[in-house]
Amino acid sequence: MNRAPSRQTLPRAQLVADRAFAALSRFLHIEAVSGVVLLLAAAIALIWANSPAAASYHALWHAPLTLGIGPYVSVQSLHFWINDALMAVFFLVVGMEIRREIHEGALASLPLAALPLAAALGGVLVPALIYVALNTDPTTLRGWAVPTATDIAFAVGVLALLGRSIPGNVRVLLLALAIIDDIVAVLIIAVFYSGGLDFSGLLVAGLGIFMVLGLQRIGIGSAWAYVVPGAVLWLGLLQTGAHPTLAGVVLGLMTPVLPVRLRGEAPVTRVQRALHPWVAYAVMPLFALANAGVTLDGVDLASGSAQAVTLGVVLALVLGKPLGVLGASWLAVRLGLCRLPDGVTWSGVGLVGLLAGIGFTMSIFIATLAFDDAQLLGAAKLGVLLASLLAAVLGLSWGFLQAWRARRSAPLA
Repeated sequence: MNRAPSRQTLPRAQLVADRAFAALSRFLHIEAVSGVVLLLAAAIALIWANSPAAASYHALWHAPLTLGIGPYVSVQSLHFWINDALMAVFFLVVGMEIRREIHEGALASLPLAALPLAAALGGVLVPALIYVALNTDPTTLRGWAVPTATDIAFAVGVLALLGRSIPGNVRVLLLALAIIDDIVAVLIIAVFYSGGLDFSGLLVAGLGIFMVLGLQRIGIGSAWAYVVPGAVLWLGLLQTGAHPTLAGVVLGLMTPVLPVRLRGEAPVTRVQRALHPWVAYAVMPLFALANAGVTLDGVDLASGSAQAVTLGVVLALVLGKPLGVLGASWLAVRLGLCRLPDGVTWSGVGLVGLLAGIGFTMSIFIATLAFDDAQLLGAAKLGVLLASLLAAVLGLSWGFLQAWRARRSAPLA
């Protein structure tokens, strides 16, 4: 009787592929479920901020919270610790996902990355241009990057509602596009939304990086050992004037993709798997709860500036994203730089473009960096919420229509 080959006898390439597909499946499942949790958190924040208890909502996030050891104490608002410290863990997972995809995923080679790279760049440039066309005033122009981002959790969550009628390669394309979007968003934050740099902080940040490299050099694989070096890096970036959450990205990109020992799991896979559920089910919903509470009667859309910001964000995400994704993808294929993956049609690319208009987490995060004025910040957040809802509805409608057409055209058994 023939026996199935044991795991030890399988070719190494197949083992790597099995691990990659298992990691992708786990990632997509967590993102799909967390998208629902994120939506609930945003809804709670919006209802709370517009209820008779609205004062308690704002008072909670502005409450001072003291953290420190001995003489090293920092007193900041709860909102600061969530947006500037806790979100560094979110960016750490983003950095590790980027590192893993570059090593063995959709970004591992130019032929694999060409289509999502073109789609993502089109999905960044076109929305930015639409927003800039509607916001020429220097005050509102600072929000040009708000509609350039894609929320992986929400987008994958909406895609999951369409079930197995959507080809697997469409999901991979959406995931790869969202990851490249994250890379662009990180670069935008570093270049355009960091204050004037205090170079003395670079010495502290460099010390944190040196400590990380030292621990890696001697083969320390425990994630807890890197908490102190990560904190030093975070403090250094905070001192420089760069946004301190970028420390998470730096650490994520430095995480080894090969096992520390001969037998074992790569740190980038192990740490990401451990942190991902915490980020998906705790960090991101908490961020949404703290930032999605837009007081609607406090946003004066009769004001020309606020109206331009909201309209610019909505049109850029809902129209600019699909137009940019489709247009850039078509151009890349037309020029022979890439081809559509098996099972992906232009209708599928259109679906990816529509879902890419769900900006939410990263868009709101950029809005908090772009606007100091509460009126404009509220207008930008309102635009993100409206656009994300519209993009989700349009994406679902388009996906169900394509599934219905596929069933109609399928041959009878």
